[in-house]
Amino acid sequence: MFSTSVSTLRKHPESKLAELLSRPPRARGDTQGRFFIDRDGTHFGAVLEYLRSDRLPAENIQEVHREAVYYNIQPLIKLLEETPLLFGELVGRQQFLSRVPHYKENIEVLIRIARAEAIAARHSTIMICVLRTEEDLGFYDNAISSLEADKESVVTFGPWKAALSASDLLDCVKMDIESQGYRVSVQPHVVEKSFLSRSYDFFHRLSFTWW
Repeated sequence: MFSTSVSTLRKHPESKLAELLSRPPRARGDTQGRFFIDRDGTHFGAVLEYLRSDRLPAENIQEVHREAVYYNIQPLIKLLEETPLLFGELVGRQQFLSRVPHYKENIEVLIRIARAEAIAARHSTIMICVLRTEEDLGFYDNAISSLEADKESVVTFGPWKAALSASDLLDCVKMDIESQGYRVSVQPHVVEKSFLSRSYDFFHRLSFTWW
């Protein structure tokens, strides 16, 4: 339970908190003037502290940002997005990923395949193909035919128009899957090269560990 003044909650008129106490009020309080908000209050104290004193939190930046977005407190949103942590995520990593075709869909596919292969298994391993450039894409058919693994379950990323490398893309894949609570590792998949064939470094093995 949190206690504060009406003026504090109305500090930013466009916010949901101000709307809650608008005239006439959007919600009714109890007989003691208390309002119930059906949301986890773990980080609401940091939001309230900002409304009271304009003080930004020193920790849990991403979580407080999520609350600021929910309550539509625009000045707090903008200030948090200027912090190094969120600036790097929004301006650097997310802008890069927006240039990778079907990135979010591919993450969902990887998780779905891994879960389907988890029955009576300790690990699920999926092959990833990373094509950094249009030139790499031109070699895709030859590269995929060199695989001895099941070609139907290979998930392909790229190509993209950004300076970041295949290693950077794989770091993002690992980060975004682990953020959903999974344990994963990524290792290069080495395709054995015959005397006359070309070797390709497009393939990587993504392993989920279940227990």
